Amino acid sequence: MRGLDTNFLVRFLTEDDFQQTRKAAKVLAEAEQFRDRLYVTTIVVCELVWALRSNPYLCDRTEIAQFLELMLDTKVLEFQSRDSVQQALADFRSGRGDFADYLISRENQAAGCKDTITFDRKLSGPLFENL
Repeated sequence: MRGLDTNFLVRFLTEDDFQQTRKAAKVLAEAEQFRDRLYVTTIVVCELVWALRSNPYLCDRTEIAQFLELMLDTKVLEFQSRDSVQQALADFRSGRGDFADYLISRENQAAGCKDTITFDRKLSGPLFENL
């Protein structure tokens, strides 16, 4: 197994640099061919969302959700916490908070926490206690 950095995924998903996109596609194809796995940490997923929301990409929530779904459907990608990423994606689609907030709350929940304490007024519901 090999680990992926955020910039690898940005190049592959946005196709904004022809040579790097081609190299990324080759790595993914080889991993699939040799039945290898490429590891994606939760930090990389958060950085990816942040990068896609920033200049020059300025992706909206729908586009980001589509990118994350594409990644989750890619068989060669092994996620540090697939369940938390999937749950956070569902929260992100329906909520007003940032993806990282939802991923933090889902990771906290997986660790046995009853909720996540926050000062962020955009976050509400059973996963958060807003002070």
